[in-house]
Amino acid sequence: MTNWHRGRSRLAKEKNQQADHAANERFKEMRNTSLVGLLANAILSIIKLFLGWLAQSQALIADGIHSLSDGLTDAAVIFSAKFSTPAADETHPYGHQRIETVATATLGIVLVLTGFAIIVDASERLLDPSQLFDPSSLALIGALISIVINEGLYQYTHYKGRVIGSPLLLANAWHHRTDALSSVAVFFGVGGVLLGWESLDAVAAIVVALMIIRVGWSQIRESLSELVDSGLSSERVSEIIEVIDQIEGIYHPHRVRTRKMGNQVLMDVHVEVGQRISVSEGHQLAEIVEAKLKELVEEVSDVVVHVDPRDQEDVWLHLPSRKMVLADLQKKWDETMTVEEQGHLEAVTLHYLDDALEAEVVWSISPDLGAAQLRKLTEAIASPAYSLPYLRQIEVHFKLRDT
Repeated sequence: MTNWHRGRSRLAKEKNQQADHAANERFKEMRNTSLVGLLANAILSIIKLFLGWLAQSQALIADGIHSLSDGLTDAAVIFSAKFSTPAADETHPYGHQRIETVATATLGIVLVLTGFAIIVDASERLLDPSQLFDPSSLALIGALISIVINEGLYQYTHYKGRVIGSPLLLANAWHHRTDALSSVAVFFGVGGVLLGWESLDAVAAIVVALMIIRVGWSQIRESLSELVDSGLSSERVSEIIEVIDQIEGIYHPHRVRTRKMGNQVLMDVHVEVGQRISVSEGHQLAEIVEAKLKELVEEVSDVVVHVDPRDQEDVWLHLPSRKMVLADLQKKWDETMTVEEQGHLEAVTLHYLDDALEAEVVWSISPDLGAAQLRKLTEAIASPAYSLPYLRQIEVHFKLRDT
């Protein structure tokens, strides 16, 4: 193995190790953040369910169920983080981020179903006033405790979610925020009952349920959008195109396609380069585009760059392949050149441009070749351009052969 290949192998290994380390650190952050939420919600659900039963407040009991669902959400975040953060492997070449997306959608479904169940129960009590609860002021204490703790959980989880770029943590943060808002509704509902509006506790329970459904539906909608490969917004795509436009040697970025996978974005883009540059230079420019996008566009993790010749919008599939062109050239040269002359062909470069073919031919010659012989050889090499209908021109280059 050459030193170059050893270096490339080492760099690939280091890159994989860095990806594994980053994935492990991300999992730890998600796990630790969710464990805090799980513990807090477990305590809150016990407090609210107990005080709701003791104070006879349906709204506070509904809020306790909300906290219980948030605790289950935290547990699900830990579970999905365990399986969604590992780096890409042979069976999952794009990574495991969709596990996080599926988990988010599942949690959304649970929230929606929970909300509807609370609404049904509260509606039945409103239709039959004899079933209405008569909460005591004790329920106000449970609501206040919930407001303070859940707002703190929201701020903490939202901060962590933004730092590591986790849609699942951000969604979970909003669970905490809606729990705080629902506790505000409980506070006013219980307060209204204490002031004489007996049905306000059940109404507050419905308000809480609607908040739960709204958050759940939002998670379902966003997750389904990702699962069907919805792309970035047109504004974000325009920003990406601006980044590409700044790269020297790259023209007219187009056919930009993106799709989200958890906190990452996968994309492919077509760019134009000079019509006559080499394959290796085109590859180099494509690598530069990929590196710049990963460096300057935070969420982009994988880029496929397709290189097109500049100002060429069409593809001419009817033009012959390289194998056919070389066979046609050889046949024509056999007719006009000696075997000795033909033995000095070095390279043929083909350009598929404007519904025609152009060829660059490199021929090695002896330093002793005279001007008349050189002119005759040039004409013989270029002669197929006059007889092959698809060939527009042959550009001839000579290379001095070592004697």
